[in-house]
This record gives sequence, C-alpha cells and structure tokens, in this order.
Amino acid sequence: MNTAVLRTEFRLFRREPGAVFWILLFPTLLLVILGSIPSFREADPSLGGLRPVDAYVPVAVLIALIMSGVQSLPQVLTGHRERGVLRRMRLTPVRPSALLSAEMAVQGTVALGSALLALVVGRTAFGVALPRQPAGYLLALLLTTAAALALGSLVSAVSRTTKIAGAIGSAVFFPMMFCAGVWLPVREMPDALARVVGLTPFGAAARALDRAAAGHWPGWDHLGVLAVWAVLLTAGAARWFRWE
Repeated sequence: MNTAVLRTEFRLFRREPGAVFWILLFPTLLLVILGSIPSFREADPSLGGLRPVDAYVPVAVLIALIMSGVQSLPQVLTGHRERGVLRRMRLTPVRPSALLSAEMAVQGTVALGSALLALVVGRTAFGVALPRQPAGYLLALLLTTAAALALGSLVSAVSRTTKIAGAIGSAVFFPMMFCAGVWLPVREMPDALARVVGLTPFGAAARALDRAAAGHWPGWDHLGVLAVWAVLLTAGAARWFRWE
C-alpha cells in the first residue's frame, strides 16, 4: 500500500464531518442516549439477566461497521471513479488498487476506533463489562470488518454513480441494521427468525460478539458465516469492479 495515498485518503476523510460523526461518534452517542434511560440500566430476565445497555454495546460496535461499509465506502469509491480519479491514476506509477486498499484501511481503522470508543464509554459510563473472551471478540470483530468492507466494495462495484451507490447502500443499510439487532436484539428474536438472521454477516457477527462478551469462544458456525461472506463479497467486488 502506498503510504502517501493512505495519508491523502485519511486527510480527505477528516474533511468530511458527516462521515466522522456517523461512523466515529454516532454509535457511541446512541449508546449514551439509550443508557441514560433508567429501564435500560435494569436487569432484564429475557436477556438472561443482562441489562439492555449491556446488550446494546455490541450493537453500537456493529452500527459503526455498517455505516463505514455500506454508507461511506461506496460513496467515496464511486465518487473517485465518477470524477475520473481512478482513470488518471492509471497514468501514474501508483496503481488504482493502492487507492482502494488505502480507502479500505481508512474506513476499517475508523470503524474499529468507533468500536473501541463504544466499549470504553460503555464501561466507564454504565459499568458494562469488557469482553470476557477478548481474543474471540477481536477475531469476530476483524472478520466482521472484512465482511463489511467487502460489502461496501461490492456496492461500489455495481454502482455507476454516487446516486446509485447511495440508493443501493440505503436499500442494504436497513436490513443489515435489523440483522445486527438495532431494533430487536438477536438473542430476543424468535428461534426461526434468529436462525435466518444468523446466516447474514451482521446477524452472525451479533451472535459471535455476544458469546465473546459473555466469556465464551464465538461459535465456529458464526465465524464461518462471517468468513464465507467476506470471501464471497470480495470475489464479487473483484469480479465486477470498474476503474472507469
């Protein structure tokens, strides 16, 4: 990866206050708002004795990844293609693939930073326990990041313009938010629905992060789902991505 391209993409990202807010700050802000509701700080038998605020920390982590992969990355990549940036790069020693790698690194780093912020704020503000299986949690988080960025790359690949990327991203965004448990935690879903949701990347991620947070190694079935999605989405993005 070209470090000059990486620095440039990071500077461009910092100049987008909307992206900084929605990816880095919004998930933690949502957690703070929910955690400020008294009932969210009381143990809920339906959650196995957990408080709702405990269950929503992994959700906040996933929101950052969804925002980055489905909303931000496609807009940036499609915008570069639309403005001819990728085409002009073909005339320089820097390959367009360096720009793609740099943008994915920026988006992934910011999303992981948002995840860390949610974990820290949840712990310090609401006493949410840190993941009791940190290695499993990190593995699940990295696989989820790979799947989210691959999904964003696929959206970019099939979108000719930023408007189309925005439309497709929005169409994917809300189902993925549901699968992540934003409106209904996956552990509270009916069994049949939970099994279907568990086959999606963010549904599998929610289950894997829940298990690791509770001190168990994430289920290999959930990790396998994440790995398969990451591979399939990456293959699709590589197959259909257009530099011009």
